[in-house]
Amino acid sequence: MAYKSKQPFKLPIPIRCGAKEAQNLNMALIETFIRQHQEFTPRYAYLENLYKGMHTIFHDEQKKEWEPDYRMAVNFPLYITSTFCGFGYGIPIKVSHDDETFFDSLSRFQEANEIDDHNGELIKQACIHGHAFEYMYQDELGNTRVSVLKPSQCFVVYDDTVEERALLAIRYGYHRRGLNDHTSVLYGELMTSESRIYFDDGKIVDELPQPYGKINVVEWRLNDERMGLFEPIAALCETYERVLSSKANDVSAFAEAILKIVGADMEPDQARAALMNRIMILVKEGVGDTETSADADYLTKPSADGTQENLLDRLQELIFTISQVANISDESFGSATSGVSLSYKLLAMSNLAKTFDTKITKSIRKRYKLFCQLPTNSSDLNAWKGIDLKFTRNIPNNISEEVQTAVQALGITSQETALSLLSFVKDPKEEIERMESEQSNSIQAQAEIQSGLLNWPLNQIEEEPAE
Repeated sequence: MAYKSKQPFKLPIPIRCGAKEAQNLNMALIETFIRQHQEFTPRYAYLENLYKGMHTIFHDEQKKEWEPDYRMAVNFPLYITSTFCGFGYGIPIKVSHDDETFFDSLSRFQEANEIDDHNGELIKQACIHGHAFEYMYQDELGNTRVSVLKPSQCFVVYDDTVEERALLAIRYGYHRRGLNDHTSVLYGELMTSESRIYFDDGKIVDELPQPYGKINVVEWRLNDERMGLFEPIAALCETYERVLSSKANDVSAFAEAILKIVGADMEPDQARAALMNRIMILVKEGVGDTETSADADYLTKPSADGTQENLLDRLQELIFTISQVANISDESFGSATSGVSLSYKLLAMSNLAKTFDTKITKSIRKRYKLFCQLPTNSSDLNAWKGIDLKFTRNIPNNISEEVQTAVQALGITSQETALSLLSFVKDPKEEIERMESEQSNSIQAQAEIQSGLLNWPLNQIEEEPAE
C-alpha cells in the first residue's frame, strides 16, 4: 500500500494582536486566541509521540491475518534528543555574580527550585517541540517558584509592530465540570504586566494584580523558527521503520513459506485445512490418470535484502547528518585518538549547541530580570545584568594532552589563561590563589626548618662516660 505522509504540520508562528485590542480583554477574545493556538497542537502531539516511541507505523492499516505484520519503532528522536542534551547541557549551567549578597539570594532560589533539573527539563521540551515556557509564581509562603509548561499548555500573544512586544500570555487546559458531570470545560489564566485574569467554564472568575510588574512567563526557544531538534528528520525516521519492518516481514515470510503441491487429488475441505497450515494445493485436470504425477515445492518471494540494507544505511546516515547530532555509538568514534579529531567529529553538534546557548542565555536573563522585580529577592532591580553564565560541554577529555598544551602555553600566555585550558580546573583564579597559598606555606615551612637547624645547640650531644 502507499503510505501518505503525516506532514507537514503548521509551524507555531507568533499569534499577534493590536495593542488597543488587547486592552479590552474579555472571554470572547481569550477564546479566539485559544482557537488560533489549537491549530498548532496536532504538531506538538505528533512530535511528543515521536519522542515517546508511539510512531505512526502502529496506526497503519492491518494486513491480512495470514500475512506477517511486524511494526518496529526505532526511536531515533529519543536517542538524538538525549545525546544532544547530554553533550550540550549534561554539565549544569554555572551561574555566578560579583555581589555576594545577591548571589546568596540567587543560590537559595536555585536550590529551592532544583534549578539544574528544571533547566534540563526546559531544554528537553524545547528540543522536542522547538520551544517551551517557564512559568514564575509566588507560593503560599511568598517564595519565588518556577515551573515548566509545554507549548501545548501555554502561548504568548505579541503586538503587531516591528518590536514584537509581548502583550499577554495564556495558560489553559480542560477539566471536568463536576464530580458527576464528565463534560470537559475550558479553564486557565491570562497574564499581562498589570494583572492575572482567571477564567473557567466560559466565564472570568477572578482578577489579581501582577506582583512582578511584567508577564510572568519566559519562552525558551531552540531556534527562531521554533522547529524541534528531530523535526527535520521525522519523515526519514518513519521511512527507516517501515523498511526495517518490511525486512522483518520478509524474514518471517521466508521462515513460514507455503508448501505448494501440484497434481494432488484432495477434497475442498481438505484443501482449505491445508492452506491454514501453509500448504497450497493446485489440482491439475486429469488428476487420477495413471500418467499424472504430483509435484511439491515452496513458494518464496524474491529477496531484496541487499537493496533494503543499502537503503537502511543511507537513511541512518542522513538522519544523523541532517539532525547535526553525532552518532556516538558508531565504531568510527573509537578511532578518535586525539582531542582535535574528536572535536571535528563533534563539530556540527557543538555548533548547534552554541546557537542554542545564545537563546538559553537570553531566556535565563529574562528569568532573573523577573526575579529582581520583587524586593524580597533583590534590592537592586538591575542586579540581573551582572549575572555571568558558563556553559560546559560534556565530552571526554585527554588529560595528558591538555596538561602538555597548558605547559606550552605558559611561556606565551598568562597563568590564568594556561590553567583555563585544563578541563578539570573549574576556576582558574581560585586555582592560582591555591597555588600561591601552597607556595607561601612551603617557603615558610622551609624557612622554619633552616632556622631550626642553625639554632641547634651542638653541645647537646653528650659524650658517653668512659668505663
